[in-house]
Amino acid sequence: MSVEALFSDFDRLMQSPESVHRLRRFILDLAVRGTLVPQDPADEPAAALLKRIAKEKARLVKEGKIHKQVPFLSLDPNEALFDLPSSWTWTPSTYPSYIVSDKGKKVQTKDVIKSGKFPVVDQGKQFIRGYHNDGSKVIHVKEPLILFGDHTRETKLIDFDFIVGADGVKLLQPVSIYQRYYFMALQWLPLDNRGYGRHFKLLKTSFIPLPPLPEQHRIVAKVEELMGLCDRLEAAQMERETTRTRLTAASLARLNTPESDEVQFREHAAFALDNLTPLTTRPEQVKALRRTILNLAVRGKLVPQDSGEEPAAELLQRIAKEKTRGRRREQVDIQTESAKELEDVPANWSVVPLITLGSWAIGSGFPKNEQGSTDGPYFFLKVSDMNLAENEKFITTANNCIDEAAAKRIRAKIHPAGTIIFPKIGGAIATNKRRILTKGSAIDNNCLGMTFSGELNIEWAYLLLASLDFTQYQAGTAVPALSQGTLAKIPVGLPPLAEQRRIVAKVDKLMGLCDRLEGNLSVGDEGQGRLVSTLLHKALDPYETLGVDIKN
Repeated sequence: MSVEALFSDFDRLMQSPESVHRLRRFILDLAVRGTLVPQDPADEPAAALLKRIAKEKARLVKEGKIHKQVPFLSLDPNEALFDLPSSWTWTPSTYPSYIVSDKGKKVQTKDVIKSGKFPVVDQGKQFIRGYHNDGSKVIHVKEPLILFGDHTRETKLIDFDFIVGADGVKLLQPVSIYQRYYFMALQWLPLDNRGYGRHFKLLKTSFIPLPPLPEQHRIVAKVEELMGLCDRLEAAQMERETTRTRLTAASLARLNTPESDEVQFREHAAFALDNLTPLTTRPEQVKALRRTILNLAVRGKLVPQDSGEEPAAELLQRIAKEKTRGRRREQVDIQTESAKELEDVPANWSVVPLITLGSWAIGSGFPKNEQGSTDGPYFFLKVSDMNLAENEKFITTANNCIDEAAAKRIRAKIHPAGTIIFPKIGGAIATNKRRILTKGSAIDNNCLGMTFSGELNIEWAYLLLASLDFTQYQAGTAVPALSQGTLAKIPVGLPPLAEQRRIVAKVDKLMGLCDRLEGNLSVGDEGQGRLVSTLLHKALDPYETLGVDIKN
Protein backbone atom coordinates (compact mmCIF):
# COMPACT_ATOMS: atom_id res chain seq x y z
CA MET A 1 0.00 0.00 0.00
CA SER A 2 1.54 3.32 -1.09
CA VAL A 3 1.27 6.66 0.65
CA GLU A 4 -0.91 7.90 -2.24
CA ALA A 5 -3.24 4.93 -1.71
CA LEU A 6 -3.44 5.87 1.95
CA PHE A 7 -4.66 9.36 1.00
CA SER A 8 -7.30 7.92 -1.32
CA ASP A 9 -8.64 5.86 1.61
CA PHE A 10 -8.36 8.65 4.13
CA ASP A 11 -12.00 9.73 3.86
CA ARG A 12 -12.74 6.78 6.16
CA LEU A 13 -10.75 8.57 8.86
CA MET A 14 -12.20 12.05 8.49
CA GLN A 15 -14.39 11.65 11.59
CA SER A 16 -11.32 11.77 13.81
CA PRO A 17 -10.22 15.38 14.49
CA GLU A 18 -6.63 14.23 15.08
CA SER A 19 -6.34 12.22 11.85
CA VAL A 20 -4.67 14.88 9.72
CA HIS A 21 -2.31 15.90 12.52
CA ARG A 22 -1.21 12.28 12.96
CA LEU A 23 -0.86 11.83 9.22
CA ARG A 24 1.46 14.85 9.05
CA ARG A 25 3.57 13.36 11.84
CA PHE A 26 3.62 10.03 10.03
CA ILE A 27 4.88 11.67 6.82
CA LEU A 28 7.75 13.34 8.70
CA ASP A 29 8.62 10.04 10.31
CA LEU A 30 8.75 8.30 6.94
CA ALA A 31 10.90 11.13 5.57
CA VAL A 32 13.62 10.93 8.23
CA ARG A 33 13.74 7.12 8.07
CA GLY A 34 14.55 7.05 4.38
CA THR A 35 11.33 5.25 3.41
CA LEU A 36 9.51 8.12 1.68
CA VAL A 37 11.61 8.29 -1.51
CA PRO A 38 14.04 5.76 -3.00
CA GLN A 39 17.80 6.07 -2.53
CA ASP A 40 20.11 6.68 -5.50
CA PRO A 41 23.46 4.77 -5.34
CA ALA A 42 25.03 7.58 -7.39
CA ASP A 43 24.43 10.13 -4.61
CA GLU A 44 27.44 11.23 -2.60
CA PRO A 45 26.99 9.60 0.86
CA ALA A 46 26.12 11.69 3.90
CA ALA A 47 29.53 10.92 5.46
CA ALA A 48 31.16 13.01 2.71
CA LEU A 49 28.64 15.78 3.33
CA LEU A 50 29.68 15.86 7.01
CA LYS A 51 33.27 16.47 5.93
CA ARG A 52 32.19 19.40 3.75
CA ILE A 53 30.19 20.84 6.65
CA ALA A 54 33.27 20.60 8.90
CA LYS A 55 35.47 22.23 6.26
CA GLU A 56 33.05 25.11 5.69
CA LYS A 57 32.66 25.78 9.43
CA ALA A 58 36.46 25.75 9.84
CA ARG A 59 36.75 28.37 7.08
CA LEU A 60 34.16 30.59 8.79
CA VAL A 61 36.00 30.28 12.11
CA LYS A 62 39.31 31.16 10.47
CA GLU A 63 37.76 34.25 8.88
CA GLY A 64 36.38 35.30 12.26
CA LYS A 65 32.80 35.11 11.10
CA ILE A 66 31.76 32.55 13.71
CA HIS A 67 33.12 31.31 17.03
CA LYS A 68 35.09 28.09 17.40
CA GLN A 69 32.71 25.16 17.00
CA VAL A 70 32.12 22.15 19.22
CA PRO A 71 33.83 19.04 17.78
CA PHE A 72 31.68 16.49 16.01
CA LEU A 73 30.26 13.88 18.39
CA SER A 74 29.41 10.46 16.96
CA LEU A 75 26.27 8.62 18.04
CA ASP A 76 26.67 5.34 19.89
CA PRO A 77 25.04 2.78 17.53
CA ASN A 78 23.22 1.26 20.51
CA GLU A 79 21.47 4.60 21.13
CA ALA A 80 20.14 5.04 17.58
CA LEU A 81 16.36 5.36 17.45
CA PHE A 82 16.21 3.23 14.31
CA ASP A 83 18.36 1.94 11.45
CA LEU A 84 19.13 4.24 8.53
CA PRO A 85 19.84 3.51 4.85
CA SER A 86 23.51 2.75 4.22
CA SER A 87 24.17 6.14 2.57
CA TRP A 88 22.76 8.06 5.56
CA THR A 89 24.28 8.92 8.93
CA TRP A 90 23.32 10.35 12.31
CA THR A 91 24.52 13.85 13.13
CA PRO A 92 24.23 16.00 16.26
CA SER A 93 21.16 18.20 15.77
CA THR A 94 23.05 21.49 15.88
CA TYR A 95 26.18 20.33 14.02
CA PRO A 96 25.03 21.28 10.48
CA SER A 97 24.59 24.90 11.62
CA TYR A 98 26.06 27.73 13.66
CA ILE A 99 24.39 30.21 16.01
CA VAL A 100 23.58 33.68 14.67
CA SER A 101 23.99 36.30 17.37
CA ASP A 102 20.97 38.44 18.22
CA LYS A 103 22.69 40.35 21.01
CA GLY A 104 21.26 43.85 21.33
CA LYS A 105 18.70 43.22 18.59
CA LYS A 106 15.73 41.83 20.52
CA VAL A 107 12.56 43.81 21.17
CA GLN A 108 10.21 43.19 24.07
CA THR A 109 6.63 42.13 23.44
CA LYS A 110 5.32 45.42 24.84
CA ASP A 111 7.20 47.28 22.08
CA VAL A 112 5.75 45.24 19.22
CA ILE A 113 3.20 47.11 17.09
CA LYS A 114 0.43 45.89 14.77
CA SER A 115 1.98 47.30 11.60
CA GLY A 116 5.37 48.68 10.67
CA LYS A 117 8.50 48.28 8.54
CA PHE A 118 9.98 45.03 9.88
CA PRO A 119 8.24 41.80 11.00
CA VAL A 120 8.95 40.57 14.53
CA VAL A 121 9.34 36.81 14.96
CA ASP A 122 9.48 35.18 18.38
CA GLN A 123 9.07 31.70 19.87
CA GLY A 124 5.26 31.84 20.00
CA LYS A 125 2.95 29.73 17.83
CA GLN A 126 1.96 32.75 15.75
CA PHE A 127 4.55 32.94 12.98
CA ILE A 128 4.85 36.76 12.98
CA ARG A 129 4.20 38.39 16.35
CA GLY A 130 3.86 41.92 14.93
CA TYR A 131 6.12 44.69 13.66
CA HIS A 132 8.80 47.19 14.73
CA ASN A 133 10.41 50.17 12.97
CA ASP A 134 13.96 50.17 14.38
CA GLY A 135 16.21 49.22 11.45
CA SER A 136 19.25 48.82 13.72
CA LYS A 137 17.70 45.67 15.20
CA VAL A 138 17.09 43.88 11.90
CA ILE A 139 18.58 40.42 11.29
CA HIS A 140 19.47 40.38 7.58
CA VAL A 141 18.80 36.96 6.03
CA LYS A 142 20.85 35.99 2.97
CA GLU A 143 20.01 32.29 3.20
CA PRO A 144 17.08 30.76 5.13
CA LEU A 145 17.79 30.21 8.83
CA ILE A 146 16.00 28.39 11.66
CA LEU A 147 14.50 30.04 14.72
CA PHE A 148 14.23 27.65 17.69
CA GLY A 149 12.10 28.51 20.75
CA ASP A 150 14.14 27.61 23.81
CA HIS A 151 11.03 27.61 26.01
CA THR A 152 8.36 26.52 23.54
CA ARG A 153 10.21 24.15 21.13
CA GLU A 154 8.59 26.09 18.27
CA THR A 155 10.70 25.80 15.10
CA LYS A 156 10.39 28.35 12.28
CA LEU A 157 12.10 28.61 8.89
CA ILE A 158 12.76 32.29 8.09
CA ASP A 159 13.79 33.51 4.64
CA PHE A 160 13.23 37.27 5.06
CA ASP A 161 14.76 40.12 7.07
CA PHE A 162 13.22 40.30 10.54
CA ILE A 163 13.59 41.40 14.16
CA VAL A 164 13.82 38.91 17.04
CA GLY A 165 11.07 39.15 19.62
CA ALA A 166 11.66 38.83 23.40
CA ASP A 167 13.96 36.22 24.97
CA GLY A 168 14.33 32.46 24.66
CA VAL A 169 15.18 32.43 20.95
CA LYS A 170 18.09 30.64 19.24
CA LEU A 171 18.93 31.37 15.59
CA LEU A 172 20.59 28.54 13.63
CA GLN A 173 22.18 29.17 10.24
CA PRO A 174 22.43 25.87 8.27
CA VAL A 175 25.82 25.07 6.68
CA SER A 176 26.17 23.02 3.46
CA ILE A 177 22.83 21.34 4.09
CA TYR A 178 19.47 21.92 2.41
CA GLN A 179 17.82 24.38 4.78
CA ARG A 180 14.31 23.03 4.25
CA TYR A 181 15.37 19.49 5.06
CA TYR A 182 17.16 20.69 8.20
CA PHE A 183 14.02 22.57 9.25
CA MET A 184 11.89 19.48 8.64
CA ALA A 185 14.25 17.25 10.62
CA LEU A 186 14.18 19.65 13.58
CA GLN A 187 10.39 19.71 13.41
CA TRP A 188 10.36 15.93 13.57
CA LEU A 189 12.85 15.69 16.45
CA PRO A 190 10.98 14.25 19.49
CA LEU A 191 12.34 16.49 22.27
CA ASP A 192 11.01 16.02 25.82
CA ASN A 193 8.62 18.71 26.96
CA ARG A 194 9.95 20.62 29.98
CA GLY A 195 7.09 23.09 30.09
CA TYR A 196 8.48 26.61 30.10
CA GLY A 197 11.96 25.33 30.94
CA ARG A 198 14.94 25.46 28.60
CA HIS A 199 15.05 23.04 25.65
CA PHE A 200 18.11 24.14 23.62
CA LYS A 201 20.39 22.03 25.81
CA LEU A 202 18.25 19.02 24.81
CA LEU A 203 18.55 20.00 21.16
CA LYS A 204 22.36 20.14 21.39
CA THR A 205 22.55 16.59 22.79
CA SER A 206 20.07 15.12 20.27
CA PHE A 207 20.76 13.56 16.87
CA ILE A 208 18.92 13.80 13.55
CA PRO A 209 19.14 11.56 10.45
CA LEU A 210 21.25 13.05 7.65
CA PRO A 211 20.70 11.81 4.06
CA PRO A 212 22.84 12.65 1.02
CA LEU A 213 22.26 16.21 -0.20
CA PRO A 214 20.43 15.26 -3.46
CA GLU A 215 18.11 13.01 -1.46
CA GLN A 216 17.39 15.86 0.94
CA HIS A 217 15.94 17.80 -2.01
CA ARG A 218 13.87 14.79 -3.16
CA ILE A 219 12.55 14.23 0.37
CA VAL A 220 11.50 17.84 0.82
CA ALA A 221 9.75 17.88 -2.56
CA LYS A 222 7.79 14.75 -1.63
CA VAL A 223 6.96 16.00 1.87
CA GLU A 224 5.68 19.30 0.50
CA GLU A 225 3.52 17.44 -2.03
CA LEU A 226 2.00 15.24 0.69
CA MET A 227 1.57 18.15 3.11
CA GLY A 228 -0.39 19.90 0.35
CA LEU A 229 -2.73 16.91 0.30
CA CYS A 230 -2.97 17.18 4.09
CA ASP A 231 -3.91 20.85 3.71
CA ARG A 232 -6.77 19.89 1.40
CA LEU A 233 -7.92 17.12 3.74
CA GLU A 234 -7.84 19.54 6.66
CA ALA A 235 -9.81 22.14 4.70
CA ALA A 236 -12.42 19.52 3.75
CA GLN A 237 -12.60 18.36 7.36
CA MET A 238 -13.04 21.93 8.58
CA GLU A 239 -15.75 22.62 6.00
CA ARG A 240 -17.60 19.45 7.01
CA GLU A 241 -17.39 20.32 10.71
CA THR A 242 -18.49 23.92 10.05
CA THR A 243 -21.54 22.68 8.15
CA ARG A 244 -22.36 20.18 10.89
CA THR A 245 -21.95 22.86 13.59
CA ARG A 246 -24.27 25.24 11.75
CA LEU A 247 -26.88 22.50 11.29
CA THR A 248 -26.67 21.53 14.96
CA ALA A 249 -26.88 25.14 16.11
CA ALA A 250 -29.84 25.84 13.81
CA SER A 251 -31.68 22.71 14.95
CA LEU A 252 -31.20 23.51 18.64
CA ALA A 253 -31.99 27.20 18.10
CA ARG A 254 -35.37 26.23 16.67
CA LEU A 255 -36.13 24.40 19.89
CA ASN A 256 -34.82 27.17 22.14
CA THR A 257 -36.86 29.91 20.46
CA PRO A 258 -40.51 30.36 21.48
CA GLU A 259 -42.62 28.88 18.69
CA SER A 260 -46.27 29.80 18.23
CA ASP A 261 -46.93 26.98 15.76
CA GLU A 262 -47.00 23.81 17.89
CA VAL A 263 -47.11 21.51 14.85
CA GLN A 264 -43.97 23.10 13.42
CA PHE A 265 -42.30 22.96 16.82
CA ARG A 266 -43.00 19.22 17.11
CA GLU A 267 -41.51 18.70 13.63
CA HIS A 268 -38.35 20.56 14.65
CA ALA A 269 -38.15 18.56 17.89
CA ALA A 270 -38.62 15.27 16.04
CA PHE A 271 -35.84 16.15 13.58
CA ALA A 272 -33.42 17.05 16.36
CA LEU A 273 -34.17 13.93 18.42
CA ASP A 274 -34.03 11.62 15.39
CA ASN A 275 -30.63 13.02 14.41
CA LEU A 276 -28.90 13.29 17.78
CA THR A 277 -26.01 11.02 16.82
CA PRO A 278 -25.00 12.68 13.53
CA LEU A 279 -25.63 16.16 14.95
CA THR A 280 -23.50 15.66 18.08
CA THR A 281 -19.98 14.65 17.13
CA ARG A 282 -18.10 16.91 19.56
CA PRO A 283 -18.37 17.41 23.34
CA GLU A 284 -19.46 21.05 23.02
CA GLN A 285 -22.38 19.97 20.82
CA VAL A 286 -23.55 17.54 23.50
CA LYS A 287 -23.29 20.36 26.07
CA ALA A 288 -25.47 22.52 23.82
CA LEU A 289 -27.96 19.65 23.65
CA ARG A 290 -28.02 19.43 27.46
CA ARG A 291 -28.78 23.15 27.67
CA THR A 292 -31.57 22.78 25.11
CA ILE A 293 -33.15 19.94 27.09
CA LEU A 294 -33.21 22.13 30.21
CA ASN A 295 -34.61 25.04 28.20
CA LEU A 296 -37.45 22.88 26.89
CA ALA A 297 -38.10 21.48 30.36
CA VAL A 298 -38.61 24.87 32.03
CA ARG A 299 -40.78 26.16 29.17
CA GLY A 300 -43.26 23.28 29.23
CA LYS A 301 -42.10 21.83 25.90
CA LEU A 302 -40.64 18.54 27.07
CA VAL A 303 -43.66 16.53 28.27
CA PRO A 304 -47.39 16.80 27.45
CA GLN A 305 -49.76 18.60 29.80
CA ASP A 306 -52.72 16.93 31.50
CA SER A 307 -55.79 19.16 31.78
CA GLY A 308 -57.06 17.03 34.67
CA GLU A 309 -54.13 17.96 36.91
CA GLU A 310 -54.29 20.59 39.62
CA PRO A 311 -53.07 23.85 37.99
CA ALA A 312 -49.97 25.63 39.23
CA ALA A 313 -52.10 28.50 40.56
CA GLU A 314 -53.45 26.26 43.33
CA LEU A 315 -49.93 25.00 44.10
CA LEU A 316 -48.85 28.64 44.46
CA GLN A 317 -51.59 29.23 47.04
CA ARG A 318 -50.25 26.40 49.20
CA ILE A 319 -46.68 27.74 48.86
CA ALA A 320 -47.95 31.18 49.97
CA LYS A 321 -49.64 29.70 53.03
CA GLU A 322 -46.45 27.83 53.92
CA LYS A 323 -44.40 31.02 53.66
CA THR A 324 -46.97 32.90 55.76
CA ARG A 325 -46.62 30.31 58.53
CA GLY A 326 -42.88 30.80 58.37
CA ARG A 327 -43.39 34.60 58.34
CA ARG A 328 -41.57 34.89 55.01
CA ARG A 329 -43.71 37.08 52.77
CA GLU A 330 -41.45 38.59 50.11
CA GLN A 331 -43.30 40.92 47.77
CA VAL A 332 -41.15 41.06 44.65
CA ASP A 333 -41.90 42.53 41.25
CA ILE A 334 -41.11 40.25 38.34
CA GLN A 335 -38.60 41.26 35.64
CA THR A 336 -41.15 42.13 32.98
CA GLU A 337 -38.66 42.20 30.10
CA SER A 338 -37.37 38.70 30.89
CA ALA A 339 -40.92 37.44 31.47
CA LYS A 340 -41.64 37.85 27.75
CA GLU A 341 -39.52 34.75 27.12
CA LEU A 342 -42.07 32.72 29.08
CA GLU A 343 -45.18 34.01 27.34
CA ASP A 344 -45.68 30.67 25.63
CA VAL A 345 -45.75 28.46 28.77
CA PRO A 346 -48.76 26.14 29.02
CA ALA A 347 -52.06 27.52 30.32
CA ASN A 348 -51.97 25.50 33.55
CA TRP A 349 -48.52 26.91 34.46
CA SER A 350 -47.83 30.15 36.34
CA VAL A 351 -45.03 32.66 35.77
CA VAL A 352 -43.68 34.05 39.04
CA PRO A 353 -40.55 35.70 40.49
CA LEU A 354 -37.98 33.11 41.54
CA ILE A 355 -38.07 34.00 45.24
CA THR A 356 -41.79 33.18 45.34
CA LEU A 357 -40.85 29.49 45.36
CA GLY A 358 -38.67 29.53 48.47
CA SER A 359 -36.26 31.55 50.57
CA TRP A 360 -32.61 32.47 50.38
CA ALA A 361 -29.94 30.36 52.04
CA ILE A 362 -27.38 32.94 53.18
CA GLY A 363 -23.71 32.18 53.69
CA SER A 364 -21.45 33.19 56.57
CA GLY A 365 -17.72 33.58 57.09
CA PHE A 366 -15.57 30.82 58.55
CA PRO A 367 -13.12 32.51 60.95
CA LYS A 368 -9.45 31.74 60.34
CA ASN A 369 -8.95 30.75 63.97
CA GLU A 370 -11.88 28.33 63.85
CA GLN A 371 -10.90 24.69 63.52
CA GLY A 372 -13.25 22.59 61.41
CA SER A 373 -13.50 18.85 61.98
CA THR A 374 -13.74 15.86 59.69
CA ASP A 375 -16.88 14.63 61.40
CA GLY A 376 -19.87 16.40 62.88
CA PRO A 377 -23.61 16.66 62.37
CA TYR A 378 -23.35 19.55 59.87
CA PHE A 379 -21.27 20.36 56.81
CA PHE A 380 -19.63 23.75 56.41
CA LEU A 381 -19.52 24.10 52.64
CA LYS A 382 -17.34 26.26 50.41
CA VAL A 383 -17.26 26.68 46.63
CA SER A 384 -14.46 24.08 46.50
CA ASP A 385 -16.89 21.50 47.94
CA MET A 386 -18.97 21.86 44.77
CA ASN A 387 -16.19 20.46 42.56
CA LEU A 388 -18.00 17.23 41.82
CA ALA A 389 -18.32 15.48 38.49
CA GLU A 390 -20.16 17.72 36.03
CA ASN A 391 -23.50 15.88 36.19
CA GLU A 392 -23.56 15.11 39.94
CA LYS A 393 -26.32 16.84 41.89
CA PHE A 394 -25.88 15.95 45.55
CA ILE A 395 -23.21 16.95 48.07
CA THR A 396 -22.45 13.96 50.32
CA THR A 397 -18.99 14.95 51.63
CA ALA A 398 -17.25 18.14 52.74
CA ASN A 399 -13.79 19.29 53.79
CA ASN A 400 -15.13 20.77 57.04
CA CYS A 401 -17.83 19.74 59.49
CA ILE A 402 -19.16 21.63 62.50
CA ASP A 403 -21.39 20.89 65.48
CA GLU A 404 -24.16 22.92 67.08
CA ALA A 405 -21.76 24.78 69.38
CA ALA A 406 -19.45 25.76 66.53
CA ALA A 407 -22.41 26.93 64.44
CA LYS A 408 -23.50 29.24 67.25
CA ARG A 409 -19.96 30.42 67.86
CA ILE A 410 -19.41 31.51 64.26
CA ARG A 411 -23.06 32.61 63.83
CA ALA A 412 -23.63 30.26 60.92
CA LYS A 413 -27.19 29.39 59.95
CA ILE A 414 -27.85 25.70 59.29
CA HIS A 415 -29.80 25.20 56.08
CA PRO A 416 -31.90 22.04 55.70
CA ALA A 417 -31.34 19.10 53.37
CA GLY A 418 -32.78 19.85 49.95
CA THR A 419 -31.39 23.39 49.85
CA ILE A 420 -29.70 24.08 46.50
CA ILE A 421 -26.48 26.11 46.67
CA PHE A 422 -24.32 27.81 44.05
CA PRO A 423 -21.33 30.23 43.87
CA LYS A 424 -22.25 33.90 44.13
CA ILE A 425 -18.92 35.64 43.54
CA GLY A 426 -16.00 35.49 41.11
CA GLY A 427 -15.39 33.37 38.05
CA ALA A 428 -17.11 30.37 39.66
CA ILE A 429 -20.46 31.97 38.77
CA ALA A 430 -19.86 31.00 35.13
CA THR A 431 -19.29 27.32 35.99
CA ASN A 432 -23.05 26.84 36.47
CA LYS A 433 -22.47 24.69 39.56
CA ARG A 434 -25.69 23.78 41.34
CA ARG A 435 -25.57 21.32 44.27
CA ILE A 436 -28.28 19.86 46.53
CA LEU A 437 -27.60 19.50 50.26
CA THR A 438 -28.12 15.99 51.62
CA LYS A 439 -27.93 17.07 55.27
CA GLY A 440 -28.18 20.21 57.35
CA SER A 441 -25.28 22.49 56.40
CA ALA A 442 -23.83 25.96 56.78
CA ILE A 443 -22.39 27.64 53.69
CA ASP A 444 -19.53 30.03 53.09
CA ASN A 445 -20.31 33.66 52.30
CA ASN A 446 -19.03 33.10 48.74
CA CYS A 447 -22.05 30.85 48.27
CA LEU A 448 -25.76 31.49 48.00
CA GLY A 449 -28.64 29.10 47.83
CA MET A 450 -32.38 28.58 47.87
CA THR A 451 -34.45 26.50 50.23
CA PHE A 452 -37.47 25.68 48.09
CA SER A 453 -40.96 25.10 49.40
CA GLY A 454 -41.74 21.59 50.56
CA GLU A 455 -44.68 21.68 48.11
CA LEU A 456 -42.26 21.44 45.19
CA ASN A 457 -40.36 18.51 43.70
CA ILE A 458 -36.76 19.23 44.73
CA GLU A 459 -35.23 17.68 41.62
CA TRP A 460 -37.47 19.84 39.43
CA ALA A 461 -36.28 22.86 41.47
CA TYR A 462 -32.70 21.75 40.74
CA LEU A 463 -33.44 21.65 36.99
CA LEU A 464 -34.99 25.10 37.24
CA LEU A 465 -31.87 26.62 38.81
CA ALA A 466 -29.60 24.67 36.46
CA SER A 467 -31.40 26.21 33.48
CA LEU A 468 -30.66 29.77 34.64
CA ASP A 469 -27.51 31.45 33.36
CA PHE A 470 -26.54 33.55 36.38
CA THR A 471 -23.83 35.38 34.43
CA GLN A 472 -26.67 37.40 32.87
CA TYR A 473 -27.54 38.75 36.30
CA GLN A 474 -24.12 39.37 37.88
CA ALA A 475 -23.17 42.93 38.82
CA GLY A 476 -20.78 44.70 36.46
CA THR A 477 -18.01 45.16 39.00
CA ALA A 478 -14.30 44.29 38.93
CA VAL A 479 -15.16 41.02 40.69
CA PRO A 480 -18.42 39.48 39.38
CA ALA A 481 -21.06 39.07 42.09
CA LEU A 482 -24.68 38.04 42.35
CA SER A 483 -27.27 40.17 44.15
CA GLN A 484 -30.16 38.51 45.98
CA GLY A 485 -32.41 41.37 44.96
CA THR A 486 -31.65 40.87 41.27
CA LEU A 487 -32.01 37.09 41.39
CA ALA A 488 -35.26 37.32 43.33
CA LYS A 489 -36.97 39.03 40.36
CA ILE A 490 -36.00 36.42 37.75
CA PRO A 491 -39.24 35.16 36.13
CA VAL A 492 -39.68 31.39 36.15
CA GLY A 493 -42.39 29.09 34.91
CA LEU A 494 -44.08 26.91 37.55
CA PRO A 495 -45.75 23.70 36.33
CA PRO A 496 -48.26 21.58 38.27
CA LEU A 497 -46.63 19.22 40.78
CA ALA A 498 -47.51 16.08 38.80
CA GLU A 499 -45.94 17.57 35.68
CA GLN A 500 -42.82 18.44 37.66
CA ARG A 501 -42.35 14.72 38.31
CA ARG A 502 -42.85 13.85 34.63
CA ILE A 503 -40.37 16.56 33.61
CA VAL A 504 -37.72 15.18 36.00
CA ALA A 505 -38.21 11.65 34.65
CA LYS A 506 -37.97 12.84 31.03
CA VAL A 507 -34.90 14.98 31.67
CA ASP A 508 -33.16 12.10 33.47
CA LYS A 509 -33.86 9.88 30.46
CA LEU A 510 -32.55 12.44 27.95
CA MET A 511 -29.51 13.30 30.06
CA GLY A 512 -28.75 9.59 30.19
CA LEU A 513 -28.83 9.65 26.39
CA CYS A 514 -26.40 12.58 26.46
CA ASP A 515 -24.12 10.55 28.75
CA ARG A 516 -24.13 7.73 26.21
CA LEU A 517 -23.47 10.16 23.35
CA GLU A 518 -20.43 11.51 25.21
CA GLY A 519 -19.28 7.98 25.94
CA ASN A 520 -19.67 7.06 22.28
CA LEU A 521 -17.61 10.11 21.28
CA SER A 522 -14.79 8.90 23.53
CA VAL A 523 -15.02 5.32 22.27
CA GLY A 524 -15.33 6.62 18.70
CA ASP A 525 -12.18 8.68 19.06
CA GLU A 526 -10.32 5.61 20.35
CA GLY A 527 -11.69 3.51 17.48
CA GLN A 528 -10.77 6.15 14.92
CA GLY A 529 -7.32 6.33 16.49
CA ARG A 530 -6.87 2.58 16.06
CA LEU A 531 -8.10 2.80 12.45
CA VAL A 532 -5.67 5.65 11.75
CA SER A 533 -2.82 3.60 13.19
CA THR A 534 -3.78 0.53 11.16
CA LEU A 535 -3.96 2.39 7.85
CA LEU A 536 -0.81 4.35 8.54
CA HIS A 537 1.15 1.19 9.31
CA LYS A 538 -0.18 -0.41 6.14
CA ALA A 539 0.94 2.57 4.05
CA LEU A 540 4.36 1.02 3.56
CA ASP A 541 4.82 -2.64 4.42
CA PRO A 542 8.48 -2.37 5.53
CA TYR A 543 7.43 0.42 7.86
CA GLU A 544 5.33 -1.97 9.99
CA THR A 545 8.45 -3.63 11.31
CA LEU A 546 10.00 -0.40 12.56
CA GLY A 547 7.85 -0.08 15.68
CA VAL A 548 7.28 3.64 15.19
CA ASP A 549 5.06 5.51 17.61
CA ILE A 550 2.62 7.59 15.54
CA LYS A 551 0.23 8.51 18.33
CA ASN A 552 1.61 11.98 18.98
